This record gives sequence, structure tokens and C-alpha cells, in this order.
Amino acid sequence: MADALTTTDLQGALPLVARGKVRDLYKVDDKTLLFVATDRISAYDVIMENGIPNKGVLLTLCTRTWFQVLTEAIPSLRTHFLTLDLPAQIPAALRPVLQNRSMQVRKLRILPIEAIVRGYITGSAWKEYQKSGTVHGIQVPAGLKESEAFPDGPIYTPSTKAELGEHDENIHPDQAVAIVGEQYASTIASLAVTLYKAAHTYALERGVIIADTKFEFGVDEETNEVVLADEVLTPDSSRFWPKDSYEVGRGQQSFDKQFLRDWLVQEGLKGKEGVRMTEEIAKRTAEKYREAWEMITGGN
Repeated sequence: MADALTTTDLQGALPLVARGKVRDLYKVDDKTLLFVATDRISAYDVIMENGIPNKGVLLTLCTRTWFQVLTEAIPSLRTHFLTLDLPAQIPAALRPVLQNRSMQVRKLRILPIEAIVRGYITGSAWKEYQKSGTVHGIQVPAGLKESEAFPDGPIYTPSTKAELGEHDENIHPDQAVAIVGEQYASTIASLAVTLYKAAHTYALERGVIIADTKFEFGVDEETNEVVLADEVLTPDSSRFWPKDSYEVGRGQQSFDKQFLRDWLVQEGLKGKEGVRMTEEIAKRTAEKYREAWEMITGGN
């Protein structure tokens, strides 16, 4: 396998703003940031020691495609995306490795909520439902089976947005209001569900079920508008299932990092620091990411 890019060094060309689980953020100017998607991969809020080669490129190109799809479906939508072109300050020697894994974006005030939308009951939602009949404290219909679509349509189930190394916490939508205020909370809730529905329709036509996903939003300080930010609808932020093998009543195959999560659980490594994936796990995870990307984007 090719080498994975797990950290970036712009050699002083741009000041580093922050390093997240996957992305390194640099300041281009007062209104613009450079998001660089590395090949780092995290599971259960822990970053693996080694990465998935080319993952950052796939995430960035996947996000670009989704921004195009969603703005066509929802003309009023605003996103932070500006261009895949690299800023002039980037030296020629660094451009080959940074191209297509970097995007220039508008700087926003990011709202501290993960806007999760669930179309199907699975994962932590299924575990909670089995215990209490609720999802994020929300009462949902009785008698649902694992992986079943919510009968009344997708539901908005926010979580807190934790600092690096901390854990996101599932919360009731009412708690989101307390965190970001009524105006922003209601806009995020309705917009997130609208985005999910548009994406679900698009992906289903291409053989992919989006079981759930998370969006992040920011506020344009000049206009006070809510803007779609960060990556969108990638295998890092979503649960993708192949449509042709979907079956209610059991767990599903997955195009995302569920493969890695399952391996961590089996090996007793869930949530532990300093874990290095085996070559086989890294390779098979990379194949899942590429398969999802090709189905959704057509490989462009």
C-alpha cells in the first residue's frame, strides 16, 4: 500500500489554526481557511497510529460532490466551500500532495452541536431503544426491528461537539436549544433533516442507503445566516449500507469505518490509545471507502 499522510507541514506557508481528528486547518486570510484532509482515521474518538492511504482525497472529493448535489436540490442552501484550488502561498513542492485533499472555505463561527439525522434504527440508537424505547430521549414507535426505517421519517438527534480527545454526548433536541439558542437550533434541526432527505434520495438511486449522518453548521457573522460547514456525507461522518443486501432485523454490511470498529471490539482495543491497524485492516477499510466514493460520485 502507498504511504498514508497522517500529518501536514506547510513549511510556514500558512499559519496552523488547529488539528482535528482528520483535518488540519490553516489560515489563508481573515475570511478564509484551508481545510486539509489527512489520511488519519479515528474510531470511538481515538485516532489510530497509522492512516488509510488516499482517504483524505476521497473524503474531500466526496464532500465536493455532495455540496454540488445539495445546493442543486436546495437552492437556498449556503455552504462554506469556496474552491479545491490551493492558495497562492503554497509552495510548488507541496502542491502534488495537497491537491484534491484540500479545500478553501469561508471562515465561520462554528455552532457547538453535531446535527445527527437518523433514518434507520441502528448503532447507539438501537441499543438505547432496546433498553428504554427511546432514541436520544425521544419516544419513538414501539415494535421496531434493528435496521428498520423510522416509520414517521428521519429524526434529528443532536450531540455535543466535544474537544479533541473528549467524547461527543448524545442529547435531546431541547438541550440543543439551551446550547445554541432557539433561533439557530430550530434552523439546524429542520435544515439537517431536509439535507438528509435530499442526500438519501440521491444515494439510493446509486445503490447506497444512508442510514444516518451528521452535519455541522456555522454562522456567517456578517449576515447571521446558518451555513453548512465541514465535510458532508462521507464514510467518516455517515453510515452507508449497500442497498442490494439490506434486510430488516439484523445489522448491515457497511461502507464506512464499521469494519474498523468491529475489529477494535473483537481485539479488545475499543477506546484504547496507541492502536496500530494491521495491514489487512487498513487495506480492507481503504477498499470500503473507495467503494462508497465510487458509487456515490461515479469516481470523479
